[in-house]
Amino acid sequence: MANNWNIPLWLEEEVRQRDIICVYCSVKFTSTKVSKKTAASWEHIINDAKIITRENIALCCCGCNASKGQKQLSIWLQSKYCKEKNITFENVAEIIKNAIKNGQ
Repeated sequence: MANNWNIPLWLEEEVRQRDIICVYCSVKFTSTKVSKKTAASWEHIINDAKIITRENIALCCCGCNASKGQKQLSIWLQSKYCKEKNITFENVAEIIKNAIKNGQ
């Protein structure tokens, strides 16, 4: 059984265990009742909804997801949003560092 984003349950559970804070800004996830910006959202690191792998699916906060949108990771990391939030290659999650090393 997959969720609304066609992420299989086994992968969803694996990612939820791995990504307990935002993979970009490291904020602790909250419920949407507390703050929509810090609620967890599904992220396709490479912006292709057909790539549903443990290397491409992550959890990030809604604020980072909205800011990144369809931008390539390496370009987004140079954005004003990332500069203001101190989001850099050095302090993103390992899954993101690996994606950047692989050309994203």
